[in-house]
Amino acid sequence: MRSTAEARRAVLLDRAVAVFARNGFHATPVTAVAAAAGISEAYALRLFGGKLGLFLAAVEACYERILATLEAAAEQAPDKDPEKLLYYLGGAYAELIADKDLLLLQVHAQSVSDVPEIKAAVQHGYKRLVAFLRTAGADDRQIQQFVAYGQLCHLIVTTGLDEVDESWATALTFGMRHP
Repeated sequence: MRSTAEARRAVLLDRAVAVFARNGFHATPVTAVAAAAGISEAYALRLFGGKLGLFLAAVEACYERILATLEAAAEQAPDKDPEKLLYYLGGAYAELIADKDLLLLQVHAQSVSDVPEIKAAVQHGYKRLVAFLRTAGADDRQIQQFVAYGQLCHLIVTTGLDEVDESWATALTFGMRHP
């Protein structure tokens, strides 16, 4: 049975997150993403209009997954007080970025924000995150702290700081929780 364009697009997008996460935007050829999805490069290009379109769609999917996870966690949170809710959401985010593909794609996207379209996609992802956190009752200070801790989580996870038993690493990981 043949896959529909929509189904192939979803598979390609899923594989794009993983493949771009390994090597970033500049070092990843569309052929590698297409091969991982089991489709031709020509079809991949047709679905997304080029490498940039594919990368942008992967970044958008990444932020969509983050927001969906946080929204679901907010619904299940035992306490809706903003401070307690943000702590709970932080735990959900920490579990989410245990998927290093998702984490590394964010890191790569930020590292190529000199490409205007990628910068816009990253900014849009954060715009949506801030809007969500505001609807959850967080003020600007709380939002800033939530995002700052998220970036610290990125550092801890990408560099394995939670496995370094030295005082400088302990200072950076103090009080942080990661699965």
